[in-house]
Amino acid sequence: MAEVNIQFPDGTVKQFEKGVTVEEIAKSISISLAKKAVAGKFDGKLVGYHDALEQDGSIEIITKDSEDGLVVLWNTVAQILKHALHNMYPKMKFGESSATEHGFCLDTDNADGQISEDEFDKITAEMNKLIKQNIAIEKIMVPVDEALSMAEGDEYQTALINENAVDGQVEMYQQGDFKYLGGVQLPATGAVKVFQILSVAGAYWKGASSNPMLQRVYGTAFYKQKDLDAELERRKEAQERDHRVIGNKLDLFFVDPKVGAGLPYWMPKGATIRRTIERYIIDKEVADGYQHVYTPVLMNLNAYKQSGHWDHYHDDMFPPMDMGDGEFLELRPMNCPSHIQIYKHHKRSYRELPLRIAEIGMMHRYEKSGALSGLQRVREMELNDGHTFVALNQIQDEFAKILRLIMDVYKDFNITDYSFRLSYRDPKNTEKYFDDDEMWEKSQKMLKGAMDDLGLEYYEAEGEAAFYGPKLDIQTKTALGTEETMSTIQLDFLLPERFDLKYTGTDGEEHRPIMIHRGVVGTMERFTAYLTEIYKGAFPTWLAPEQVAIIPVKNDLHLDYAKELASKLVAHNIRIKMDDRNEKMGYKIRQAQVNKIPYTLVVGDNEKANGTVTVRKYGEDEQTTMAFDEFVTMINHDIETYSRED
Repeated sequence: MAEVNIQFPDGTVKQFEKGVTVEEIAKSISISLAKKAVAGKFDGKLVGYHDALEQDGSIEIITKDSEDGLVVLWNTVAQILKHALHNMYPKMKFGESSATEHGFCLDTDNADGQISEDEFDKITAEMNKLIKQNIAIEKIMVPVDEALSMAEGDEYQTALINENAVDGQVEMYQQGDFKYLGGVQLPATGAVKVFQILSVAGAYWKGASSNPMLQRVYGTAFYKQKDLDAELERRKEAQERDHRVIGNKLDLFFVDPKVGAGLPYWMPKGATIRRTIERYIIDKEVADGYQHVYTPVLMNLNAYKQSGHWDHYHDDMFPPMDMGDGEFLELRPMNCPSHIQIYKHHKRSYRELPLRIAEIGMMHRYEKSGALSGLQRVREMELNDGHTFVALNQIQDEFAKILRLIMDVYKDFNITDYSFRLSYRDPKNTEKYFDDDEMWEKSQKMLKGAMDDLGLEYYEAEGEAAFYGPKLDIQTKTALGTEETMSTIQLDFLLPERFDLKYTGTDGEEHRPIMIHRGVVGTMERFTAYLTEIYKGAFPTWLAPEQVAIIPVKNDLHLDYAKELASKLVAHNIRIKMDDRNEKMGYKIRQAQVNKIPYTLVVGDNEKANGTVTVRKYGEDEQTTMAFDEFVTMINHDIETYSRED
């Protein structure tokens, strides 16, 4: 009998009979491991528990308590859902199904009408029938003609079968008489313990708005009830923190697909938050030596071809506009070539370096409709962008200066949960990264040296660099614990070469500058979404769109005094809301809390007679009466210190 060599994660190699399964390998290690195992990873690719391994390779046993173990579970439950829906709605067609970040989804198209949430219990019961039967799940190879015959009348499955066909066959799975396409599955339906259907939503076939709209069913599943309960609690918290939900309740912004998907409209309160952030960051950068500029949102396509952005990112760029005279203009997807033009407009001397250029620049990215999400993923955005042009011996000092600026900004916004990632090229990926080993080695060493000099902890990630150079990514945690890149500092030796940038050195000769790309808070859209979720809509006083609500007890007796106070607060650049509606005072106080206004001032007879205000802070039940001037001093201090506790 032929044998195969199987390497384990610890480096040891064992021989097994050719055709050995993941189950058999797990049992050879321990019975307890075999009980926990649900699949394997062979040469980095997920394989089923009963899949035969026919060649030498490395194996990792996938257990229930791993991320990949959840992916296999979610793949399986998605197909049990498909099986149940097929039984219940014979005319239903099926699009793609997949594991998602926290569960699974299945796209459907039902000629007899879409699924409603009222049907979830009925669907769940049908799924539980299939689970209780403990139907074996077997991977099979089906001739394409046979698979297409099974999918007759379902244009979506027909397309997927053709996409996945190899050498006249397609890999499918079988639950009893039901055959389907899908990712790696559990050995039997009975391995599924707890699951829940969560919601339905519209989704374009293949994510393209030019394709039919399908109905996407979302769900999740776990091996233990306590894990499902924790996930449902997490989702509840996510719903409460969702910037789209909060943005709607507080009237901050909206997106209307009828007038442009992915193009947010900022309402007055949302615009106030954004404007406050923009003014803050511009003042901060100007104080740090940056020269702020404005550059056009359109640029000749040739500039992006020269920079290399067209080659690397054209799928994410909008189609060029033909001006009819041989010129093609492009909506800019990034600001680097624009700031290069600012640099090139004058002859530069070493005395000007480091030359720091910054802009809150509008950009456009062609995001697919299915990827758009509130302010998080949009097609038009304003980027807090900056580029520094430096001499070689200035790199590490400038890098440290930029990093100090970023960390100072984080302190003012009370962002404390972040980590540093040095992103390097993958030397094997010659398509993404330009070929200059010396440049990559030198620039990566410089970044690493700068971080070591600062004494900061970091981790290294190969294959995450920009195409033109390595970078430091600052990874933040969202309100729900997911990681995303907030800020970047990127070294670039390539674009100065491609655009022939020069400066005159101390020796009177021409030299090539190095470019440092940096973003402090990313785009205004994504940063506002992040803050909305972190603060849960209760923005600190300095950022709040309405900082003070003034409520007269009786309009006929106290409104004039309230207006007098309002005028004085406005003179201090404090944003106020006068609530002079003919409503009960208790209702108006509650509304100020619902709108998450940091301070509510109630003024009645005593306040008017004594020149005082009764103050209530957001989220507190107690109220305090103080002199109006004392309140002004207090709120000004709150604003000037960025509402920090220290």
